[in-house]
Amino acid sequence: MTKIFDLDQTSYWLLLVWIFGAGIVLYKMPRKRELVCGQVQERWHWFSAVVLVLPYILWTGYRTGGADTYAYASAFRRAPSALADIPAILSASEKDPGFTVLMTVLKVCGISDYKQFFLIVAAFQMWCMVYTFRRYSPNFWLSIFLFVASTDYMSWMQNGMRQFIAVCMTFGAFGLMLRRKYIRFTLIVLIAMQIHGSAVIMLPLAYIMRGKALNRKTMLTIVGAALCVPFVDRFTPILEAMMADTQYGDVMTNDIWVADDGTNLIRVAVYSVPALVIFFGRRYVVRSNDPAINQCINASIITMAIYLVSMVTSGIYVGRLPIYTTLHGYIALPWVIDQIFEKDSARLIKLMMIVCYLGFFYIQMHSIWGYF
Repeated sequence: MTKIFDLDQTSYWLLLVWIFGAGIVLYKMPRKRELVCGQVQERWHWFSAVVLVLPYILWTGYRTGGADTYAYASAFRRAPSALADIPAILSASEKDPGFTVLMTVLKVCGISDYKQFFLIVAAFQMWCMVYTFRRYSPNFWLSIFLFVASTDYMSWMQNGMRQFIAVCMTFGAFGLMLRRKYIRFTLIVLIAMQIHGSAVIMLPLAYIMRGKALNRKTMLTIVGAALCVPFVDRFTPILEAMMADTQYGDVMTNDIWVADDGTNLIRVAVYSVPALVIFFGRRYVVRSNDPAINQCINASIITMAIYLVSMVTSGIYVGRLPIYTTLHGYIALPWVIDQIFEKDSARLIKLMMIVCYLGFFYIQMHSIWGYF
């Protein structure tokens, strides 16, 4: 089992082979009609959705190397294995103690091997995405494809695992935002912050996302980001002052920030695609006024705004924040394409989009990361 699902540097195309191969079969499976935001819509059956994503869980769980796999495996081995140690973990000065508590609880429950730990984490992360994509995306397959082909799967499920737990917790609570269960949503964000402190960004972002698509708050966000690009030298001291008393107080002066030349322009362009397409079809968005799509569209605007800032500041620090809203864009993009274009034209646009994302996958995996 381990050898089958441990991808080496020559087999990463299997990530795409599976989603196309399985997608052809599963796309023809019967759908289920469900009530979504007051409208009856067709959705994938849970069985089909789970089958599509199961290999990605196994590939993540059975990995033996690459990125920060060794660091997480070592952290799991070092983690305490008794509930009595949890008070000491919480009282220590270690930042984001929730991740250590999670590993300790799993050890107490009998999880002794780091691959089992990886599997559980991957299953939780993917469940949060499947739950939200399946319910709110008009095209579940395309949403999963965008997640994989954009290399977010490799970047987060097989690399930034700890932060992505926090991301998936907030993304899985998307329905609470829609139903205006803000207290419950805030509690989930506070718990996610114990896993990774960056989850705090969802508190202001949830406010900006709320309301109609392309509202004043989101437009001010993109204007503010655009102004930061030419005036970055004035923006940086403000950001430093804001983080002065936090656990990230030394970020602006450390060697990583100073040496960081920002997010790659190609990546910024790719992640801005949902927002740019949305601007093109603004009148269709306004006419529909779908609550879920409205929030996903606003999230796409936020993604572009943060990436613009990361392009001229830090790809390592600022460039890791848009993932909290990137996943929402994979819901908005298929919807907007279907709304803007006629059926045949929409198919052609989706095909062109798929080809472009495959090109980006190759560039990122081969030219930038050097995997094949």
